[in-house]
Amino acid sequence: MSPDKPSAPSSLAPFRFPAFRAIWIANLASNMGSTIQAVGAAWLMTELTPSHLYIALVQASATIPIMLLGIFAGAIADNFDRRRVMLAAQSGMLVVSALLALATWIGAIDPILLLCFTLAVGCGTALNAPAWQASVRLQVGHEHLPQAIALNTIAFNLARSVGPALGGLLISLTGPALGFGLNALSYVALIIVLLRWHPEVTPPKRSPMLSAIATGLRFCAQSDPVRRVLVRGFAFGLGAAGFQALLPSIVRDQLAGDELVYGLCLAGFGAGSIFAALWVGKARHRWGSDTLVGGAALMFAAAMIAVALSHSLPPVLAAAFVAGMCWVATMTTLNVAMQLRSPEAILGRCLSIYQAVTFGGMALGAWLLGVIADVWTLPAAILVAAGWLVLSSAALRFIAPMPRRDEGRVIP
Repeated sequence: MSPDKPSAPSSLAPFRFPAFRAIWIANLASNMGSTIQAVGAAWLMTELTPSHLYIALVQASATIPIMLLGIFAGAIADNFDRRRVMLAAQSGMLVVSALLALATWIGAIDPILLLCFTLAVGCGTALNAPAWQASVRLQVGHEHLPQAIALNTIAFNLARSVGPALGGLLISLTGPALGFGLNALSYVALIIVLLRWHPEVTPPKRSPMLSAIATGLRFCAQSDPVRRVLVRGFAFGLGAAGFQALLPSIVRDQLAGDELVYGLCLAGFGAGSIFAALWVGKARHRWGSDTLVGGAALMFAAAMIAVALSHSLPPVLAAAFVAGMCWVATMTTLNVAMQLRSPEAILGRCLSIYQAVTFGGMALGAWLLGVIADVWTLPAAILVAAGWLVLSSAALRFIAPMPRRDEGRVIP
């Protein structure tokens, strides 16, 4: 093996750290509840309205707060105790989910109110995400950071593969209110673990909010490797958002399916995500980030083309599996690239800017594709998304290539 490509640490090495192990398990339970709620909200919208745009906005409403509030959340994560920030965010999402369950249970829900609740949960996610991702360094050694990120991705997608099927079953038997209530309860385990976790940290140096945000923006604007990662994240999010945003419409209109079919399709996406998370580190090590991200975008586009042309479940399930693989391969690679090129002092801000750009692309893509589906046709919207992924992947390989292995890397 060449000296510039040392052996990658074991994929399971972060589990040797007790804090990471406990938080990972609790996070898995929380993610399970979140995916059940996401299935319930998306399918409930198909029952409340025939509009493809409203259905797509369920996905967009979960990501818009990350775009609008994420940069402020990053400054908060760097100015305050990240553990306390996560506790505040998790507690807020517990309350919102409980209120959503109550409103649905008493029959007081409508499309606008449902979007308001998903927006509120998105605000909690926006506040939590930078502090959460920046805290991974406190749970494991720097050497194991890429593996820890991949394992957190596995936790999310393990929940995504089991949660949707369970959510679809719950909705069909009891309605969505119970699923929303279970999600509220799922936050409890993570809150308890965070209350018991007391990492040794240096108190952050606080600076005025706008000044702190300006520092993060300045770094990201001046760092050429970081700028290229941000461009790749926005481009991928803009096209890839169409799959999950329009999937409820695809199941309802093209497959004539129900909530169980929708849950199965999401489970296929989650299964593909888990499969990819197990080998993405080795693939990145072997082929490099640029080849991996570009190839994943092309495969994702191929999966979307298959979905647009299919009217039966098996091809859509296979396409969902491939899309899940490509999603994790891309998002994990981009996340690792940002973490390794962001100074510790402004890590939360850098990650929040990355999330604002990437999730902003997803929110914009979900909205645009929902409009196209309503104005034109559902298959046309999916094909437009696939076309964007193909064209952007080809162009960005030359305009904004992923950073090389040691380019811009921060040395701890």
